[in-house]
Amino acid sequence: MNPEIFAYALLAFPLISAAAIAFCMRRNGALASGVSVGAAALILATAGHIIFRLDNFEFTTNWIQLGPLSLDFGFLIDDLAKLMLFVVAFVGFLVHVFSLGYMKEDPNKARFFGGLSIFMFSMLGLVMANSLVTLFIFWELVGFSSYMLIGFYLDKPSAAAASKKAFIANRVGDFGFLIGIALAIGLFGTVSLSEMREAVVSGEVVVGTAALGLLLFCGTVGKSGQIPLHVWLPDAMEGPTPVSALIHAATMVAAGVFLLCRTGFLMTAEALEVIMWVGVATAIFAGLTAIAQRDIKKILAYSTVSQLGYMVAAFGLGSLVALKENPADAASAVITGGVAAAMFHLTTHAFFKALLFLGSGSIIHACHHEQDIFKMGGLAKKMPITFICFTLGLAALVGTPYLSGYFSKDAILALAVEQNMAVFYLLVFGAFLTTFYMIRLWKIVFLGEANSENASHAHENGLVMTVPLMLLAALAVLGGYAGIYPEAMSPLVDLGDAIAHGEHHGTVMAHGIGAWAIGLALAWFIYGAGSKEDRFGGPIYALLQKKFFFDELYEFYIAKIQQRVALTFHFFEQIALSGLIIRGAAGVAGLVGIGLKSLHVGSLHQYVYWFIAGLAIFWFIAG
Repeated sequence: MNPEIFAYALLAFPLISAAAIAFCMRRNGALASGVSVGAAALILATAGHIIFRLDNFEFTTNWIQLGPLSLDFGFLIDDLAKLMLFVVAFVGFLVHVFSLGYMKEDPNKARFFGGLSIFMFSMLGLVMANSLVTLFIFWELVGFSSYMLIGFYLDKPSAAAASKKAFIANRVGDFGFLIGIALAIGLFGTVSLSEMREAVVSGEVVVGTAALGLLLFCGTVGKSGQIPLHVWLPDAMEGPTPVSALIHAATMVAAGVFLLCRTGFLMTAEALEVIMWVGVATAIFAGLTAIAQRDIKKILAYSTVSQLGYMVAAFGLGSLVALKENPADAASAVITGGVAAAMFHLTTHAFFKALLFLGSGSIIHACHHEQDIFKMGGLAKKMPITFICFTLGLAALVGTPYLSGYFSKDAILALAVEQNMAVFYLLVFGAFLTTFYMIRLWKIVFLGEANSENASHAHENGLVMTVPLMLLAALAVLGGYAGIYPEAMSPLVDLGDAIAHGEHHGTVMAHGIGAWAIGLALAWFIYGAGSKEDRFGGPIYALLQKKFFFDELYEFYIAKIQQRVALTFHFFEQIALSGLIIRGAAGVAGLVGIGLKSLHVGSLHQYVYWFIAGLAIFWFIAG
């Protein structure tokens, strides 16, 4: 059987599920949820077959022929795609199962599960795409799915505003991405990623400008929430918590990092420098902002932004090392140190961050949709399974020794030691911030006494919500050990693990554990169990609470600058274009027509006089 059949099946299952729900099950939530979960199970089984039973392959079929340019549709299944497929399919299935319990009482759950199926279709197509055009089409479908799911609660104005914000912020980044695709087509004469790579490796095409890489990176800035387009991701927490776990922790936001890894051979050293510093700035900024947040989901959202910054920085760092050592090898290698470290952290992050978001969903569900951490407290005794699983996910995130996040974070820090010590110390500071704000959250939410009526009546959720937590907790603990990954998925993880245990292992380990210990100790002594209010105040804390006033700056720009420029153009369009040019020209033409019409009197004598007058005028001009 042709291997592409399984790739087509991977796309068909969620698409059929979404279509069936949209046309036949909109009022039958129970049936719709069963169909969607069944499709997710088939996706997991099919992805498993592709990963473990099939060799790497590429399939292409002609879609549109535009002169010499062929726009093809096809699949590229390599080590990078297989690892990403596993993350999307496995985490996606567990989120579907968790949603059965979380959305049980929601009257619109058919629409919710239909949206999940559309998202799975879009994300799987993005991962398997073998050309920039196909990738961009699924990239936009992923953005549409996110918009639809963020705004799921139609009666909440904040959800509608958040979905529009996400859509617009992503369009800004995607505009640059689209220009980058056009530039790549002009440079290579093809949209095929494999053909582009071969052209670079053979020396047929030399990417001599940073513009191409930076324009493609614009897509990552939007989709993966990098500064300055990060503002949409924390607001996206207005959607249901399973959406936050699937889209805004494990898969969609990681698509930007996947794009960098897929197109890394198009990057120059100058572009990689910019990418590295954007990632570092995002990691530090988001870590500082998370310290002052009260909403449990927004704390996790800023944590996600910070960890995405780590992945972006890892790609820039490792790819710079490869370019400096041997540019030809860096271009020809499918996997560089930057790709390996970024994807290693992407994989472990998907496990523990999906666990933390689903754990927060379990808490919010038990506390009757309360999200303020200072109105929780004492939940360790009331929700023991959620408490243990959440604690393991948190421990992995903060880099507790020998859990998954410890290894993947060390791989990034090892690249920083080799490439740039300033970046290394900034990322170590970021690791300290991560430990500090997560221990703050953990102590306030789980220890002490309940701080609200909702928290006092909280109780553990059923198996449909706790079993996915336990499975993700196991991977949060073990996901950093390269030995647990099958051979089909191991190349990226093996290289990432080798980087973490390289020649700078001692330096990296000492600094990483030091940052972890200091962050833990400070948060432990500053925040009391079950605190009712934050311990900090003052202008700096207010700055962090206001998220460095990014939202206010965007609002000022839109209201005071963009809107006024738009009104000015509208005024000139109405007065000059519509008024003077269009309506004015029409008026002049009308007057000329009326004058000429008056000359047609039906008298032969009059026409003879006009004929003689015309000849006289013509003779005068000619003379």
